[in-house]
Amino acid sequence: MSSNDRHAALQVPLNMETEPGGELCIRTLAMPADTNANGDIFGGWLLGQMDLGGGVFASKVAQSRTVTVAIEAMNFRKAVYVGDLVSVYANLVRVGRTSVMLHIEAWVLRRKEVLSILVTDGNFTYVSIDDQGHPQAIKRDGPPIPA
Repeated sequence: MSSNDRHAALQVPLNMETEPGGELCIRTLAMPADTNANGDIFGGWLLGQMDLGGGVFASKVAQSRTVTVAIEAMNFRKAVYVGDLVSVYANLVRVGRTSVMLHIEAWVLRRKEVLSILVTDGNFTYVSIDDQGHPQAIKRDGPPIPA
C-alpha cells in the first residue's frame, strides 16, 4: 500500500506541506539539551513533543484520561535544529468505542524565516482509561468532537 493509499484509507486529509492541518496543541522551542551528537534535535524528543500534544487533544475528545497505545506511519521529513520553534497540530482521524486515532504534524519556524516547515507527521492512537487504568468507553454526549 502506498503512502497516498494509506492516507486515503485512514481518511486523513492529504497535506500539501504548505500549512499545518488540524488544531494547535503545543508549541515549544528546540533547545541545545535536546540535540544528538550531530547537533540536530533528537527524533525521540520530537516524537515526545508530538505525543504530548496528541495526548492533550485526545483527552479533550475522550473527555477523560488517555494513554498512547500505538504510533504508526511516522514520517521524519526534515531535521529540527536548535532554536526552531516547534508547533504540534492534531487532526481527528476516527473515534472508536474506547480509542481515538489522530494524525499529528510537527511544524517548525526557523529563525529568519516567515513560513513554517512540516518536519514530521504520523498517526497516533490513544485509549480512554478510567481511574484504575482500565479502558473505558468514550462518551458520545457533551460538546461536539473536534473535526
